Formats: sequence, C-alpha cells, structure tokens
Amino acid sequence: MHHKQGHDHSGSSRSDGAEVHPAENPHNHIHDYDDPHGHSHDQGYEKSGLWSWLSHLFQPHSHDHSTAALDPALANERGIWALKISLVALLVTAIFQAGIVAISSSVALLADTLHNFSDALTAIPLWLAFSLARRAANRRYTYGYGRAEDLAGGLIVLMIFGSAVVVFYESIQKIIHHQAVTNVGWVAAAAVIGFIGNELVAIFRIRVGREIGSAALIADGLHARTDGLTSLGVLAGAAGGWLGFPLTDPIVGFVIGFAILIIVWGAAREMWLRMMDATDPALVEQIERIARGVDGVMDVSDVTLRWLGHRQRGKLHVTVDCQLPTVESHRIAENVRHELFHALPALVEMTVHIDPCECDKSIEYHPTAHHMSSD
Repeated sequence: MHHKQGHDHSGSSRSDGAEVHPAENPHNHIHDYDDPHGHSHDQGYEKSGLWSWLSHLFQPHSHDHSTAALDPALANERGIWALKISLVALLVTAIFQAGIVAISSSVALLADTLHNFSDALTAIPLWLAFSLARRAANRRYTYGYGRAEDLAGGLIVLMIFGSAVVVFYESIQKIIHHQAVTNVGWVAAAAVIGFIGNELVAIFRIRVGREIGSAALIADGLHARTDGLTSLGVLAGAAGGWLGFPLTDPIVGFVIGFAILIIVWGAAREMWLRMMDATDPALVEQIERIARGVDGVMDVSDVTLRWLGHRQRGKLHVTVDCQLPTVESHRIAENVRHELFHALPALVEMTVHIDPCECDKSIEYHPTAHHMSSD
C-alpha cells in the first residue's frame, strides 16, 4: 500500500484521497499567535513624534521567527522591507565616502567605497528574487520561484568578486603612480562612518534574515559586517600616511582586496551548498526522530530535504502496520506532517510515503524498486 502526502496550492481535492492544504496556511492548522512583546501591530502608531517614526522604521512589526516563517507572504514582505532600508543606508554611507575619496586620493578608502557600493547594489537582485517568490507555483514551475533567491546569491558572489578585481587594479596603479594622500583626517572619519554604517546594516539584515529563515539575507548581513571591519583597515592606511609611510595606503588596499576574496570564497561555498540541495545532517536526524515519535510509526527512512529560497520542502518514508486500513495509515501520515510542520517553521511541504511492514515474505512489497538509482 502506498500513500503519498504533499501540498497542492490549487485549493481543491486530489483524486488519490490525500488532503490538500491551502497556500495561505501550509500547515492547515489555525494558530493564534501571540505577539512576543504582548502588543498589537498598531502599537507603533500609538506614540507620536520622532521616536514613533524611528521605532516604526527599524521595527515596524514584532513577529518571531516561527510566525514569519509560517506565513510566506509575510516573510517575503519583511525581506523586501529589510533590503529597502539597508540599500538606502549603504548608499548614503558609500556616497559620503566617495566625496572624501575625491579630495584625498586614498586608494584604501576608494577600495572600501567601491565595496560598499557593491554591497548596496547586491540588495537589488535579492529584492527582485523576493518579489518573484510571491508568484504562485504553476504547471511549469511546479516548485514555485524560490530558487530565484539562490540564483540572486550567485550573482551577488560575482559582484563581490568584481569589486575585488577593481581594488587590486587601483592598488597597483597607486604603487606605480604614487600620489600622496591628503585630508587624512577626513579619510579617517570616512573609515569610521563606513564601519558604523555597515555594522548597523549587518545587524539589521541578520536579524530579519533569522526572523524569516532566509540564509541569503543572513549571508548578505555577514558580508556587510565584514565590510565594516575592512573599513577600519582604512584607518591604518590613513595613519601610515600621516606618520610618513605613503605605501601604507596601497598596501592596505591589497589587504582589503584579499579580505574581499575571503568573503567571496565563503559566500560562493554557501551558494554552492544551496544550489546542490545540501542540508544540515542534524536537521535530517531531527526529522527522523520526530517522525519515529509519532504513534503508529514503526520506522523512518529515505528522508530528503531541500531549501528553495527561504522555504523548505522534503519527503520521507514511514513504515506502518500492514494490517492497518488506508484511513488509519492516512491519519498516521498526517500526524507526522503535523509534528514536522510545528518543529520546522520554514517547512512548507512534506511528502510522506507510507510503507507497510514486510511481515509476509511471500509478498513483493516494492516491485518497482529496480527502477530506483543506487548510490
């Protein structure tokens, strides 16, 4: 007996008897989520003046990770909102630094400024990916458009690598055609502003990324944090120039360039894992443990799990008593799904394949097994 459970966003019944769960609530349960801070969504407007505006700007809603992850529309909305705010913040930081570059001729500050511009622009493809993820799955894109977020991550990696190439080129040119750094005080101020701007953006992106379960947004936040640290490296270049060591500036430019390459390596590795559908083995073990704890489940096998953007989809096999009627096997499968949906907030689809226990040796329980590829 086979029983396959999956999600269908059409909102209608399926011919095989499996239940269909509406796209608006993939868990098909009614939950009354309390605000973690004990107030309604409109609290931000109860205050008045500048403090109210700032409070709403940096924390317009108070949803925990589970609540945001359970609502795909909310997750995408929060992701786009975070990208808008961080894009503006980084552009303002980079424009200020660009003005200082024009009056100082600091290649280290130029490197940091270019990197900050690049980091700001990485929000655009990710923004488009979040917008595309709003579209419903269809007959051609049966898994939806979540993979666009991972593709945007790949583009971000290329953009970061491009900024590293420019940094190395400008540093070499500065060594060949030496030009003294002027307005050292302004260079130092720009470096500090670069660090503060990037760190604030990093905290913001990481917080929202964790809230909605977006690895791409978290990675972009960590990227901004590393950019902030490289901004502090510009201080070393400015200090060296002020102390009479002009080569300090291009040398620091090279150091920043290598730091960018380290970022590229880490980001490229994460995107490779995503595109290859890699997942945390501990998460697979958690799924197996939860499924085995459901009443009626005799064994669990063949667990697969993949990320599509910031949503998870997977399947697994559970073994049940072969003497159970179909409706009882169906109930067990639904209980497994119920427990997994509660344990994994980002999970939007889990297909449960029912296997009967092989207690009768005269029956061939898996006649199609020879069609399966072997590892």
